[in-house]
Amino acid sequence: MAWTNPFFDRSKEHHTPEGFRNLEPDIRPPGGLKRWRRERKEQQLPRPPDAGYEAFARRWWQTANFDGHQDAAWWLGHATVLVRHQGLTVLTDPVLGQRASPLSFAGPARRTITPVDVAGLPAIDVVVISHNHYDHLDNATVHALARRFPQAVFLVPLGLKRWFDKAGIGNVRELDWWASTEVRGAMFTFVPARHWSARTLWDRNRSLWGGWVMNHQGFRFWFAGDTGYSDRLAEIGRRAGPIDLAAIPIGAYAPRWFMQGQHVDPAQAVQLHQEIGCKRSIAIHWGVFELADDQLDEPPRLLGEALAEAGLTEEDFMLLNIGGRIAL
Repeated sequence: MAWTNPFFDRSKEHHTPEGFRNLEPDIRPPGGLKRWRRERKEQQLPRPPDAGYEAFARRWWQTANFDGHQDAAWWLGHATVLVRHQGLTVLTDPVLGQRASPLSFAGPARRTITPVDVAGLPAIDVVVISHNHYDHLDNATVHALARRFPQAVFLVPLGLKRWFDKAGIGNVRELDWWASTEVRGAMFTFVPARHWSARTLWDRNRSLWGGWVMNHQGFRFWFAGDTGYSDRLAEIGRRAGPIDLAAIPIGAYAPRWFMQGQHVDPAQAVQLHQEIGCKRSIAIHWGVFELADDQLDEPPRLLGEALAEAGLTEEDFMLLNIGGRIAL
């Protein structure tokens, strides 16, 4: 029997009877995945960082330190960000395992170690998940969080709660684009992104994808998750802004002919920062897993060039060490 989307609402353009879709056209060419895999093997991509992996890790890694109680944000690697604001602690896309893969022995492995494990985290109030890809939803990390912080609320895209139900994890709320929910005095709104979802060969786009905007006592944090560029995303600033702090991806963008519909490059990340009206942004989704053909050390270099071109500074769009923090 064919699977049908139990959440299908014909009044919503991103809904289909079979699941969900982007509002932008799919620009990947037929056979593109096979072509990409063939070409990256032939060209031996991705290449190591210019100075090697060890030097890269020494440059861009530090142990995370959560001492004190002041408002701050930490980048914990890839898309994992911890934000502490006025007593509320929020964690995004927690992936603290060794591989972005369903297998423990194969798939993309960490090139930089985690700056903290679950046992070393401060008390977590809210965990937000952008979508179900393995580099954003890690089974072992989520289970460890649920065991250590049973009071934590998990906010997930529409269609993903059933995965948590099967995993025996409660306290989960699932939202559609532009829906909101209140948790401990903060309002969380699930906002669009240009991406896709799948955890197996048989569940493509059966759950939604997107980003989150947290509004806590007038402070607004936008976590973009994974996204390709779309001028439609400017609506986030108009409807949920102004954004005080954003976490925007800058890596896994090469080759552009294949990745542009799902991942922004650094120049497009800067463009989103401007079009959405972010006061400050943190660069995420780079420096940990080699998911595409760009070198680990290429995104920060290109981000610097894009900022200079846009007349912005490193204080506007920040490069943190993995494990690094900024005061809010």
